[in-house]
Amino acid sequence: MQGLLDVSSRSSLYVSIARRDLCFCKVLVFASSACLPTVFRNFEANHCMYCTSLPLIGKENKPIKSTSDHEVLDQFARIHDFVLGPEEHECAHKIRCTILNLQSRNVNVVMQALQSNHNCHQMQLTTNTVDSLLQNFGDDWQSAMGFFQWAGSRPGYKHTTYAYNKIVDLLGKMKQIDHMWDLVEKMRIEGLITLETVAKIMRRLVGAGRWKDAVSFFDDLGRIGLAKDTETMNFLLDTLCKERKVEVAREVFMELKAHIPADAYTFNIFVHGWCIARRIEEAIWTIQEMRGYGFQPSVITYSTILMAHCKQSKFCKVYEVLDEMVADDCPPNVVTYTIIINSLARTQDVQEVLDVVNRMKSSGCKPDTRFYNTLINILGKAGRLDDAFRIFEIEMGMNGVNPDISTYNIMISIFCQHDQEQNALHVLKEMEYSPCKPVLQTYNPLLKLCLRMGKIDDQLNSLLSDITTKHHLSFDLDTYTLLIHGLCGTGHVEWAYFLFNEMLGQEIVPRIRTCRLLMDLAIQKNMDVAVERIKRVAYAITKEQFGYYGTCIASELERLRKCGPKKEERLKGSRHLIILWQTHAWFHHKVLHHNFIKIHYVIEDFNFKMKTPLII
Repeated sequence: MQGLLDVSSRSSLYVSIARRDLCFCKVLVFASSACLPTVFRNFEANHCMYCTSLPLIGKENKPIKSTSDHEVLDQFARIHDFVLGPEEHECAHKIRCTILNLQSRNVNVVMQALQSNHNCHQMQLTTNTVDSLLQNFGDDWQSAMGFFQWAGSRPGYKHTTYAYNKIVDLLGKMKQIDHMWDLVEKMRIEGLITLETVAKIMRRLVGAGRWKDAVSFFDDLGRIGLAKDTETMNFLLDTLCKERKVEVAREVFMELKAHIPADAYTFNIFVHGWCIARRIEEAIWTIQEMRGYGFQPSVITYSTILMAHCKQSKFCKVYEVLDEMVADDCPPNVVTYTIIINSLARTQDVQEVLDVVNRMKSSGCKPDTRFYNTLINILGKAGRLDDAFRIFEIEMGMNGVNPDISTYNIMISIFCQHDQEQNALHVLKEMEYSPCKPVLQTYNPLLKLCLRMGKIDDQLNSLLSDITTKHHLSFDLDTYTLLIHGLCGTGHVEWAYFLFNEMLGQEIVPRIRTCRLLMDLAIQKNMDVAVERIKRVAYAITKEQFGYYGTCIASELERLRKCGPKKEERLKGSRHLIILWQTHAWFHHKVLHHNFIKIHYVIEDFNFKMKTPLII
């Protein structure tokens, strides 16, 4: 089960393992601190004071600033634009810990656990705390629902419309339609249903294949106090079209058009729907229908058609659409041209990209920051660094276009890809003096370049110091992974293991392949304590990631580890593992290749090489 709090549910096991050995591990790490850079020597002071937040995982994580003991902010709340005060932070942490410590979670168990917890019983809940927590349950609808019901039962507390909509959306996503309807009825009684609620319900019903229920819900809007008008009709049509039910949407529209007037957006929905279904001729016919209703196609309408041609690499058709837009007195805008050059980049024909750029300039259309970002990236990947830098340094300023964070990040990344370290550092310095301050993603290409060039002691140390001290940024999963893998590749295993420990202290879940790589090298260096600890972490991750069958697989891995050199037992075990995983895949009605790879990595983590190939 994915849950509270998504990755935190799976991280709780290995974090407890990590903390159990924390004192000894500090001795182990600092005993070899001579091989670590100065920036990490004060690890406890800089990073270990507050490790109470949810893990920061995935590409969508935003960098989190360091905080003092008087300014503790909840990291996961910052990710979702919820800023909690110190008391709210403490309440959120207690609630999370209570839920994470449960061996099994369903609605009643979670609710009873929170009700019986003395700390939770005494706390003063705020809507900010509850709403921020509801952002982080992932797919664990039972924990979310249990927490939601407990919070709603607290004296004096009343849920916000946001909280209701969040739970409605989660229940619909997990196809708990009956529970969703129960909650919607409660919202109806309390007068809390909004247009956002309607949009979420329709989306989830159609996504669950229950489009007839979505249509029935639209018919019943009057019962819940909402009008069946153009806006709500467009919600329904848009949802159906996005789920590739364009024919159904057309039937609904034909029934409703006599009672509810269409607008230009109605027809844009159908144009988009036909393009999603790769039926461009019907989309073009819809434009004619649109004119018949008295609406003129807009830049959005034409750009949708144009994008569909781009996806099919039919650039002759793209240029025909451009000509038609000009003829219809609907000139392309900068977004239209950005779509075209971004699609042309796949053909690696830089000259054609530049021809489109010249066409745009000659038409009088002014470029914007996003257009320039796309163009600079295309030129950089083509190796035309001088042209990219000229646009960045000169042309953008001449046209009154300011670079944003992405512009700087792209330039730095381009120079790093071509091993031009000094130019990359020059752009970084320029960025520091601009309104756009560096973020964690700014530094990742520079870190990768330092590791690739072997500049570990000087340049890497300086960059890490700037990240943590100068800009007060905290590492995320991607940065930790980059550093650990890079340091392992340069033979700095002790430093890599130090970062692994820091990662655990920050409650960030390491990837299985990171565990595998680090453990292999730790074995070679006879770091026995590190090896055992990494094994326990990998075991816990496997057990949690794959649910019930993950428990079986993890148990089998542990048994195989104890088999030692008994080849027959190991071969038999490998077949057993394959059966277990195939059963797991069948149970979920899908086979994911990357999960096979994960299992293979875990097996290797326990010094067991598969004798039977994994076949999908």
